[in-house]
Amino acid sequence: MVVIHLLLERCCQGRKLRGVRCEVTGLTCRSLPESTWRIAVQILLLCLGSRPGTVAAGLGMDTVQHWDVFRDVTEVFILVPALVGLKGNLEMTLASRLSTAAQATVVGFLAAVVAVSLGALSGGKVTAVEAAVLCASSVTTAFISAFSLGLVMVAVILCSRKMGINPDNVATPIAASLGDLVTLAVLAGVSSLFYRHRDMWFLSLGACAFFLALLPAWVVVARRSVSIREVLRSGWGPVILAMSISSIGGLILDQTVSDPNFESMAVFTPVINGVGGNLVAIQASRMSTYLHYWSTPGALPSKMSATCPSLRDTFCSQDTDSRSARVLLLLVVPGQMLFLSTIYLLQGGHAAMTLAFISSYLSAALLQVVVLLYVASVMVRWLWRRGLDPDNFCIPYLTSLGDLLGTGFLALTFRFLVRGAPAGNGA
Repeated sequence: MVVIHLLLERCCQGRKLRGVRCEVTGLTCRSLPESTWRIAVQILLLCLGSRPGTVAAGLGMDTVQHWDVFRDVTEVFILVPALVGLKGNLEMTLASRLSTAAQATVVGFLAAVVAVSLGALSGGKVTAVEAAVLCASSVTTAFISAFSLGLVMVAVILCSRKMGINPDNVATPIAASLGDLVTLAVLAGVSSLFYRHRDMWFLSLGACAFFLALLPAWVVVARRSVSIREVLRSGWGPVILAMSISSIGGLILDQTVSDPNFESMAVFTPVINGVGGNLVAIQASRMSTYLHYWSTPGALPSKMSATCPSLRDTFCSQDTDSRSARVLLLLVVPGQMLFLSTIYLLQGGHAAMTLAFISSYLSAALLQVVVLLYVASVMVRWLWRRGLDPDNFCIPYLTSLGDLLGTGFLALTFRFLVRGAPAGNGA
């Protein structure tokens, strides 16, 4: 793991320096400007490549919602966006080195605390046994997914460099799509295991104690690197706050899927959240890379001097960031249609793909991405002016906001369709 961490750190440093030869891949970093066609092709290929993982996560969510642990301890639904978002945040900020194990363990524990608290505030009754199951499931899932997918991200970044592909266009979608599927699968399996053996109360408490006891070891090893030491010191706030925002989306999911009319919402939640989070993470990462190439923290380039850009500046100007925003926005409808068609074919008619549903769903997805891209444009500038690296601070906020907006807009879509549907017909 130490070797892997050093390799990734060197490659990440090479990404930030224009014209510097990467020590890992032996390639010289290319200049930033890319054609609209090149941006679109790379992102579209990655959307196609991430489709199996994202669709599988949606289908998996549709299946596990009927498991005993999800039906009896509905607060597990609150953990889904929090843990899935946590995994994506740790990977997409490229802090997925040895510090990931420490951050994942702590934030996984806090996610369980938030889930129990939100469940209690929403009127649910969480027993001590159920709280122990939630805590053990959250901590174990966060640790396993962080450890396994961290290794995958190292390979993705190194391979993209060797193939001459911009990691900003590649790494973030792969991290999110694989993270969604793996995290959901681990959470479902682990929570079911702990719930099945809930009478053995020491099993859940022992799992929590074991992973928390490993924290000092991860911190000691991670502090050997100067850059990771900085992540350990300042990287907690964005990830914890992002987890809290995602948990609110999880509360919406928890309160919604319990209604039979909204049962099919579970299969679409990972899709709308995953696609929106992927696209805005790409934009934020590209903007951050541009700033690292052409400026220094605390000072914006002349082309990005406006602290609060208008919608026209964000989507309709001729600069690189605006062009990439337009490409990402234009990819929402075809990308979502690919996911919807795949879900429809695999579900065999379980999800009613009516014209009203497709139109409403695509409208919700477009609105989500428009809001996220504009917020990204403002947030990246705001953070850079304050000398903060947007890669570490911006992406967690944006992806968690994507979870909240996606789940909220999807719930409103289903509620709108249910109210407008004839009696006896669901969404």
